[in-house]
Amino acid sequence: MDSGLLLSFLLVDLLLVCVPGADWAYVVTTALRGGPVARAVAGLVCGYALHTVLAAAGLAVLVAGSPRLLTALTVAGAGYLLWLGWGVLRRPAVPTAAGKGAAAGAPADGTPAPDGRLFLGGATISGLNPKGLLLYLSVLPQFLTLHGHRLPVPAQTAALGLLHMACCAAVYLTVGTLTRTLLSARPSAARAVTRTSGAAMLGIGAFLLVERLAML
Repeated sequence: MDSGLLLSFLLVDLLLVCVPGADWAYVVTTALRGGPVARAVAGLVCGYALHTVLAAAGLAVLVAGSPRLLTALTVAGAGYLLWLGWGVLRRPAVPTAAGKGAAAGAPADGTPAPDGRLFLGGATISGLNPKGLLLYLSVLPQFLTLHGHRLPVPAQTAALGLLHMACCAAVYLTVGTLTRTLLSARPSAARAVTRTSGAAMLGIGAFLLVERLAML
């Protein structure tokens, strides 16, 4: 693909990824609770891999054009965010002196959540987020060359999707690392950030739910 087009998409995509949202909240909460950030980020990226496959296969357009299916995805994603956000607010654990707190989504007894649960949690958040689907429908198509390009549109879509996944991985790993480094020795500040992340999940989940139901 044209290098100028790829650079333009990269800049726009980085701006979008750097805007805090549900993904950020999940990474921040995982970092402050001592969970493996890389595993949580891998889950988030896996969810966007699903969006990439759907978009490249042309299924994303079908999903967007099906009000019932899109509503089902929105309700499922919003419900999961509400459940996860409430759990974070109810148990705003922070790293201990050793830097090992309870991971995001940990059981009530405070024991760290299994790595698999962190991965599935991230994949669920990004995979069921209709905003991710709309990103692939509204932003990505603007950077596709429909005619006269040596690569077919599905291949171009896959390439841009992979670039988006790489941006997500880089930004979220940085966010997780900085969060743990800067706040691990500040329990009160870490607790406040954890609660803010939980509130953000609740707010985003409620917004998605109300926004979609209002369109019915």
